[in-house]
Amino acid sequence: MNNTPDRMHAVTPETRGLVDLVLDYSRRRILSTDTPLDKPLPEFELRRLAGQTVSEEGMGGERALALFEHVLAPACITTDHPQYLSFIPTAPTKAATAFDLVVSASAVYGGSWLEGSGAVYAENQVLAWLASEFGLPKTAGGVFVQGGTLGNLSALVAARETARADRGNPAGRWVIVCSAEAHSSVASAARVMDVDVVAVQPGESGVLTGDVVRPALEEYGPAVFAVVATGGSTNFGIVDDIASIAELKTEHSFWLHVDGAYGLAGMLSPLGRPLFAGVEEADSVIVDPHKWLFAPFDACALIYRDPETGRRAHTQHAEYLDTLTETAEWSPSDYAAHLTRRARGLPFWFSLASHGAKAYREAVTASLELAQRIAAEIERRDGLRLVRRPQLSVVVFEKDGWTKEDYARWSARLLDEQRAFVTPSSHNGRPNTRFAILNPLTRFEDLVAILDSME
Repeated sequence: MNNTPDRMHAVTPETRGLVDLVLDYSRRRILSTDTPLDKPLPEFELRRLAGQTVSEEGMGGERALALFEHVLAPACITTDHPQYLSFIPTAPTKAATAFDLVVSASAVYGGSWLEGSGAVYAENQVLAWLASEFGLPKTAGGVFVQGGTLGNLSALVAARETARADRGNPAGRWVIVCSAEAHSSVASAARVMDVDVVAVQPGESGVLTGDVVRPALEEYGPAVFAVVATGGSTNFGIVDDIASIAELKTEHSFWLHVDGAYGLAGMLSPLGRPLFAGVEEADSVIVDPHKWLFAPFDACALIYRDPETGRRAHTQHAEYLDTLTETAEWSPSDYAAHLTRRARGLPFWFSLASHGAKAYREAVTASLELAQRIAAEIERRDGLRLVRRPQLSVVVFEKDGWTKEDYARWSARLLDEQRAFVTPSSHNGRPNTRFAILNPLTRFEDLVAILDSME
């Protein structure tokens, strides 16, 4: 065996064999039609099955891949399985998944125009298309970041920097106003930024409106630098009344950010678009392609109404970066809290460019229709109750008399039997469960069978 320093990088029979192994496995996995749900294993069991995997001499590619395929991968739940219905699933297209391999194989750096102009151009085409779908001006733009948490944080940092430039610092602490049902990443961003969150109770409907936001704006005045509206909450799929919140901008000065990580993709369907009236007035929005836009992990599209606000807030300055930052070229690293950056928008671009927007509209519409159909089935059944009628594709329901422990036992049995991954949830102290429907391969009959298992 060649033990020279270039052994891992040179094209040799060893590396050819390793690449062939990986590509063969990837092809089988991507084209599989019967990948099991799988389930987690306790650490002691993985230690028994896998043992110590890292050593001084290595175990060789064939053994390492076999260990992954037969031990490690089956200990990970398959998030693109049609019966993965918990949290917010992912359901990447085959084109997007395949192209994810190409992105890695091409050694593309996605942080600057100088180093990756072709990749940046393609990503920006997708961002422009999304901005147009959301009614934002042609000058809008942004960047693909890791996920919704980083997207929200980056947008809110830009919001605070804009407020600081416009009116200086407040007498007290900066304030973000959002719904009490806003995603946890908003509170996380506030902790990182060392600002306060005023969480407004949205009322029984769960929809945040301008009427309940206004008192917070009046109480905290110029300390409020941003209001966050949710475009599809994770727990219920609730869309806030963005239009009525946007109207408050005529009376108060604040940055309107729309967290549409899960739900904003619903605008692609004529069934979902009316729910998002007002998003065109947002100063920034996010949507995660790795959720309802069928891209692989991880990708969040962060779009600014005025991209220069993002650039002013996030451009990093250093002598070795001057060649990048002292130009007018579009460098994605300038628009969020990051520097080194994978071109994570390219798998989505390839799938969208390959299949066309119409295919995406049809897939999103199918999820919305299936959610309404299974909601009607739940209402029809004795002993089951919808907690709220779904706006988007999350269906939350209760079983009469069931405790938290009942839901937990049922959920564990479904996964143990490899029938479905449906986890317990709760609202206002009452236990429930939910279907998060995003995968176009999920069928009505599959959901009915899950309901039947509750008898």
